[in-house]
Amino acid sequence: MLKKFTIALLAFSVLLATLGAVKVAQVKVASAPQAKPLTAVTTAEAKAIGWHPFLNAIGTLAPVQGIMLSADADGTIVSIAAESGSAVKAGDLLVQLDTTVEAAQLVAAQARAELARLNARRAKELSDSNATAKSEYDSADAALKQAVADVAALQATIEKKSVRAPFDGRVGIRQVNVGQFMTRGRALLPLQKLNPIYVNFSLPQRQIAAVSSGQRIAVTVDAFGDQSFAGTVTAINSEVDVSTRNLAVQATLANPQEQLRAGMFAQVEIELPAVEGQIVVPATAIAYASYGNSVFIVEKMKDADGKEFLGVRQQFVKLGPARGDLIALTEGVKAGEQVVTGGAFKLRNSMAVQVNNTVQPTSEQAPKPNNS
Repeated sequence: MLKKFTIALLAFSVLLATLGAVKVAQVKVASAPQAKPLTAVTTAEAKAIGWHPFLNAIGTLAPVQGIMLSADADGTIVSIAAESGSAVKAGDLLVQLDTTVEAAQLVAAQARAELARLNARRAKELSDSNATAKSEYDSADAALKQAVADVAALQATIEKKSVRAPFDGRVGIRQVNVGQFMTRGRALLPLQKLNPIYVNFSLPQRQIAAVSSGQRIAVTVDAFGDQSFAGTVTAINSEVDVSTRNLAVQATLANPQEQLRAGMFAQVEIELPAVEGQIVVPATAIAYASYGNSVFIVEKMKDADGKEFLGVRQQFVKLGPARGDLIALTEGVKAGEQVVTGGAFKLRNSMAVQVNNTVQPTSEQAPKPNNS
């Protein structure tokens, strides 16, 4: 009986010791320092490329020549030779006012002028032969000049009632109808020359040094989507607007198909001289802050025990021009360095990371969103 009790006690002691050893091992494992999980980020390589930076502006299209034609004399419209929207040449008759009264007066004035011419000729012959006093010839000559002037005045009045195109262009929507009485200065119809066409825009005064005559520009308008129209800067205003501190600039565009119309809203890109070796990174790599903008550069580091790991270094940068999804850096980053493009908001200096570039944000110079 004592033997069985002793064996049972020893077995219980062994079981108890085993359970204790297992529990101690579990406690040691639980209390041991655990390796922190690595932060996943996406990266992109900083590249040195040559590109043309641009200045962006908002502009308005304007005709090279554009006027609202009006009558230079009172009268009733008897004919409209150019219908709305038609193309005309310089000198073409557009609107004709009634000239019946002036035409009759012109016939009478021409008859008087012819008579005065005959009288002047006879007076000269008599004066040359000393048959009459020279004053008789002078009176006849003055009467001739007056009659000729009367004819010219009536011809000018008739011409004023014939409204003609002063330049090649396209007629707009007419404002009058046949039979309508027109007073002097009343608007008749617009006429605009659309090829070439101007685009007028303004730039801040700090960008004056970057703009000069002859620079190339690209213009887009909402009516034609992504289609771009090339042009050249042709004029820069001689003064800065004192109220806005902006500089007015004018460029000229070829418009052979007359797709562009005066008054259109336009987006303008002014091409600046190419900058070679520009360090470019995706815009998502920039961490913006009031104390300075920065990026996180991924590189190999060593911990306190000398063990190598992949970590990040925060680097302050100076930003240059942007284009699409890309932005240029003038200071802080070298070509070939890997910068964090996704997940930077959760990083801090010397933090260990894991690079996962399976999915990356877009980085294109001319992005085209799917819903555009």
